[in-house]
Amino acid sequence: MPPLSFRTRENTVYEYELHQLTVAELIRRAEEQRTVRRAVLARRAARRAGRHDTEGRVGKNRSWFVRAA
Repeated sequence: MPPLSFRTRENTVYEYELHQLTVAELIRRAEEQRTVRRAVLARRAARRAGRHDTEGRVGKNRSWFVRAA
């Protein structure tokens, strides 16, 4: 196998660095998506837990009379 020329080595290093940057960006995006998903699930769980709360909102529309108990 013939030795690599300087130009080929330079391109290979450049391509490797681009690949590393792409991998790092994909890992960052995946972590961000996991964090968002966890936040959505936590909010949903908090809302569901609050439905059975005895001291919650009486009604959504304040113009209507809603019996509290």
